Amino acid sequence: MLNGRQADLAISTGAALRIDPRYGPFGAAVDQGNAAQADLADIVRSSLHDIWLVEPEQWPAPIGTRTVRTAPLVQMVAERVGISSEPSPGIVALADADVPEMTELALATEPGPWGELTHKYGQFFGIRDGERLAAMAGERMRPAPGYAEVSGVCTWPEYRGQGMARRLIAHVMQAQRARNETPFLHSYAGNAAAIGLYESLGFRIARKMMVTVLAPD
Repeated sequence: MLNGRQADLAISTGAALRIDPRYGPFGAAVDQGNAAQADLADIVRSSLHDIWLVEPEQWPAPIGTRTVRTAPLVQMVAERVGISSEPSPGIVALADADVPEMTELALATEPGPWGELTHKYGQFFGIRDGERLAAMAGERMRPAPGYAEVSGVCTWPEYRGQGMARRLIAHVMQAQRARNETPFLHSYAGNAAAIGLYESLGFRIARKMMVTVLAPD
C-alpha cells in the first residue's frame, strides 16, 4: 500500500514507513534488521499515537518501543462475484458534510482505526434513519493493482440485526467490481459472526495475519 497505489500517503523514515497520521496509525518496515528496526523505532517515538503493523507474524518491538497489544486477523478475499447488481434502496453516498456523524459512529463502535481523514481513503456509503446515520461502510487499502479493501463497516447497536451491514458491504463490493477490482477485507480472527457474514457475501479466508501495536517504551 505505502509503496504502491497509495504511496502519496506515506511518510518515509529510512527503511520504515508510516501512513499520514491523519489517515490512521499504520506503519511498516522493510525487514527486521537493525537499520529498519531503528527507523521504525524513530517513527513510533515521534508519533502522537500508537503505530499498527499488519504482518503475517507478530512484529518484534524495536529497541526503545514496547508492544501494547497483538491480535490475530484473517485476510479475506472475494474472488467470485456473488453480488446482485440490483440497486439497494436507502443507501446514500457520504460526503464531507457527513464526517462528524461518521467519526462519531466509528469511534463509538470501533470498526478499526479512525483518523480525521480516514473517510478520504475511498467512497463511503451510509444508511440513514431519518436524519441519523445508522450504519456505514467504505474503503481503505489498495495494496496492489486490482485489489481494494472493504473497511469501516459499522452500525449503531440499536440498528443491528436489520441487515444494514450486509447491504452496505454488498454495495461497496459492487462499486469495486465496476472498477474491475477484487474486494478484500480484514477481520479479527475470533469474530465468528463477522466472518460468517463475509463468507455469505463471497469472501474466503486467504491467509492469517497479525496486528502488532507499538508505543514508545
